[in-house]
Amino acid sequence: MTKKYDVAVIGAGAGGLTAAYTANGFGKKVVLIDKSKPGGECTWSGCIPSKGMINQAKEAHHARRFIQELSIDTASVMEEIRDVMETVYEGETPEVLEDAGIDYLQGHAIVKGSGRLEVDGEPIEAKFIFLATGSKPLVPPIDGLDNVPYLTNETLFQEEDLPKSMLILGGGNIGVEMAQALNRLGVKVTLVEMGPRILGRDEEELTAKLCDHLHSEGIRILVGTKAVKADYADGQVHLTCEEDNESFVLKGDKLLLALGRKPTVSGLGLAESGVEVNKKGIVVNDYLETTLKNVYAIGDVVGPYQLSHMANAQGIRAVQNALLPFKRKMSYKHVTWATYTDPEIARSGMSEEEAREKHGDSIRVYRHDYDHLDRALTKKGSFGRVKIILDKKGYILGASVLGDRAGEIIAQIQTAKTLKIKFGALSKVIHPYPTYSEILVKMAKKAYVDGIFANPIVKFALSFRKKGE
Repeated sequence: MTKKYDVAVIGAGAGGLTAAYTANGFGKKVVLIDKSKPGGECTWSGCIPSKGMINQAKEAHHARRFIQELSIDTASVMEEIRDVMETVYEGETPEVLEDAGIDYLQGHAIVKGSGRLEVDGEPIEAKFIFLATGSKPLVPPIDGLDNVPYLTNETLFQEEDLPKSMLILGGGNIGVEMAQALNRLGVKVTLVEMGPRILGRDEEELTAKLCDHLHSEGIRILVGTKAVKADYADGQVHLTCEEDNESFVLKGDKLLLALGRKPTVSGLGLAESGVEVNKKGIVVNDYLETTLKNVYAIGDVVGPYQLSHMANAQGIRAVQNALLPFKRKMSYKHVTWATYTDPEIARSGMSEEEAREKHGDSIRVYRHDYDHLDRALTKKGSFGRVKIILDKKGYILGASVLGDRAGEIIAQIQTAKTLKIKFGALSKVIHPYPTYSEILVKMAKKAYVDGIFANPIVKFALSFRKKGE
């Protein structure tokens, strides 16, 4: 017997859960389908376990200031990380979904056409189908890698204990976050990045400061370095690398691949059903519709940003477009992200380079270091910088933050940017003292004053006064 629903969502990660709950909120009959338990990459191998490890690593790092011989039980660390994952999962279980009115099916889903799919061979009909199948770790074509017991973020947090040394391939947010966390937990870390610098999406002047800080903590970072061969012998990974046409071998107990992710599109019957797919994932239009009628796609499987909060935003917008009588485009004008190193680094909107390319020399760039922030001075060794780029009218084009609470500071900047509030207006907002966010008031005051003096009437009045003198 064919089960019938208003909405079927394939994939129970961040985007899929959001889409299911949003459709359920519209009073629709919803089924959520996944091959595994709900939660997806974020709960089981991404956001939650990585931040759990980062938090414990930070505690160990700070404890070393007061305890000379600190012994870390890394087996207990890994057990606690898995406990955190299970705690978060308690709010996402099939029982929780069912109580909310959402049917949950664990099984393999295949799209059979517009409004039709199968789960483990059982037919289902749904007026709208949402594809939220996520992504998988990218495994590079390195010679000999198949013979090496490498780790990815999908397997790292299932390790019973941590090794004495770790080689990490990839200087993106996952690689850099894990490099610092593992190092602070007593693992000797070498990070290898093929590009010219780590965190290539972030402002270079800030990533350079962060890189120096990571070096100071004992992390070996090799940029402009390509891994060309892998081998496993005597209980260690042997990684042959090339830098400036010179070859050398790195050794470590374990190898972690953190080279990005690829969309999960195979085994879903997409090509057969008429859903277009390319190397970037499922092809969608500005409204997140696929090439098959009444089928939408969201999250990592679509991109262009493989971030949980972007998957959430796409999930809401796609459901609204499907169920409401009017459609709205999915906009990526106000994209933001944070990397949870210590200190954190975060970005919203354009970089200075991008802003200059689009707006020329009319932009205004403001910087303020944590050295001049009272709250930061209360913490020994604290450092950081906030950088904000404005257009000639004083509206925010982009911003980057390096420092404690960067993820929270960028959120306030993101709010002003999204709501199209002139940055100088923040100077009128009373902030509690002492806080990290107070740095924005200091910068906003400068921007506000600069905006006054840039006003043509004020300029004329000042020039007239100078002539009178």
